[in-house]
Amino acid sequence: MSETVFLSGGRVDLRPIEEDDLDFLQREINEPRIWRAIGRSRPINGAQEQEFFENVVCNDDTVQLLIVADSEPVGTIGLNSIQWESRRAELGYWIAADHHQQGYGSDAAERLVAYGFDQLGLHKLSARVFEFNEASQGLLESVGFTREGVHRDGEFIDGEFQDVYWYGLLEDEWRSRAG
Repeated sequence: MSETVFLSGGRVDLRPIEEDDLDFLQREINEPRIWRAIGRSRPINGAQEQEFFENVVCNDDTVQLLIVADSEPVGTIGLNSIQWESRRAELGYWIAADHHQQGYGSDAAERLVAYGFDQLGLHKLSARVFEFNEASQGLLESVGFTREGVHRDGEFIDGEFQDVYWYGLLEDEWRSRAG
């Protein structure tokens, strides 16, 4: 397992995802408290996790990082669907269920948001969260995101339709808050 730290935080470090991490990722993504919260409805096998690694993690239009606390992987965070011309990206993350409520997600999000605006020159970050995921809504709001809208009945999870809340954060909003 790699010890290469890409971004350091107060509680966590963010490092590149390596093939050695795929067992952790597959195990945790299949945990009901995780797959439900991120809107997955089917299990992920080893070959699919390998495909994710090759097609998403290794793609130039994403930044995918492992969240590590005390040298232990606790989740992932990434900037997805980066649109270089319009300088936009979508923030996505999950924290392993055994590590919820410890501030790891907020610390990781603060680091990656700063990286997106300061290093990548992004203008806007977006994120989406399901109506039942109040913890994730709170995380986004604590980092400065504003709820911009709702896709009513946007996803079908656990046998029922769920609203999807869309959040956004503009660079100048973040800078005025951080300054």
